[in-house]
Amino acid sequence: MDARIMRELVVDSSRSYRILAKDVGLSPAAFVERKKSLERMGYITGYGARVNYTKLGFEFMAIVEISMSGKDLIPIEQKIARLPHVAAVWDTTGEYDSLAVVMCKTRGELSSTVKRILGTDGVRKTNTNIVLNVVSRLTEFGEV
Repeated sequence: MDARIMRELVVDSSRSYRILAKDVGLSPAAFVERKKSLERMGYITGYGARVNYTKLGFEFMAIVEISMSGKDLIPIEQKIARLPHVAAVWDTTGEYDSLAVVMCKTRGELSSTVKRILGTDGVRKTNTNIVLNVVSRLTEFGEV
């Protein structure tokens, strides 16, 4: 039941509790109680709108692969995550230590953001992959 609740919230969390409860086969009160429980346990961490960033002018999106030096990489990644235009940072395995998603309105913003990442203490090198088309987004992952 909890998986069904989370799936319905991922599809459209803006629906009323009455409609969501009906869609999963619970009373509204039971639905609200289970949803609150999932929030308390940390399975649901928030709600929000899916924004079309291209319509807002963010025409330049890139995945920046980041190679770092040292053993404690998380503080470096956290510093990168706070930079303007950095939408996401993932600590990864493989040839690169980390991946950053960068979203910019101009080529100049993209250039300066990549250079700021490269200039961050502990960053050895970067490799930038320009996104041509967004086919699917992480928020659309429905495997709950």
